[in-house]
Amino acid sequence: MKKIIILALLSLTVYEGYAQETTNELTPAEKEKAIQLLKQTEAGVFDAVKGLSEAQLNFKQAADKWSVAECVNHIAAAEKELWAMASPALTQPANPEKRTEIKFGDDDLIKAVEDRTHKSKTFAALEPVNSPYKTVPEALAAFKMGREKLIALVESTKVDLRNHIVVLPIGTYDSYQYILLIAAHSNRHTQQIDEVKASPDFPKH
Repeated sequence: MKKIIILALLSLTVYEGYAQETTNELTPAEKEKAIQLLKQTEAGVFDAVKGLSEAQLNFKQAADKWSVAECVNHIAAAEKELWAMASPALTQPANPEKRTEIKFGDDDLIKAVEDRTHKSKTFAALEPVNSPYKTVPEALAAFKMGREKLIALVESTKVDLRNHIVVLPIGTYDSYQYILLIAAHSNRHTQQIDEVKASPDFPKH
C-alpha cells in the first residue's frame, strides 16, 4: 500500500506538485495582477488572428520576416519552453539570497519585454522553422493549454514564488516575475502580428 501511495504522488503533474509547498504565499494583489496580465495577453493573441485567411496568415513582408502564422507558432512554443526553463527552480529550496541579482521591478520587466524597439534573436528551439506545430489552430490550442496551466498555478499555488529565484542566461528573476515575463512575451509578438497586418501589401482576404 505504501508503495502505491508513493507512486500516486509521483504521478501528480508538475503544476499540482508546486501547490503543495506552504510558505509565504503571493498576496491577493499579486495574484490578481498576474492573472489579469495572463488573461489579457492570451485574449490579445486570439483577437489578433481572428478571421484571418490562409493567405493572410502566411503573408511575409520579406523573406527574413515572420508571417502571422510563424509568430503564433513562436508564441505557442515559447509558452511551453520558457516555463520549462524556469520550473526546475520551484522544485528546489527557496534561494532568496539570489534576489540581489534581479535587475528589474515587475512593471519595468513587463515594459522591457513588450518593447519592440529593442530587437533580440530568439533561441534556436523557438524559431518558427523548428516549431512542433503544423497548423495555426494546433499552435493556438497548445498556447491556450499552457496559458490555462499558468493561470491555475497562480490561482492555487502556495509556493513562495518571490523567493524561488530563476537564474538563466537571459537574466535573473523571481518565479513570479518570470510568469509576468511569459505573459509579456506573448504580447510582444502580438504587436509583431499587428505590424505584419499593417503592411500595405497585407492581403485583403
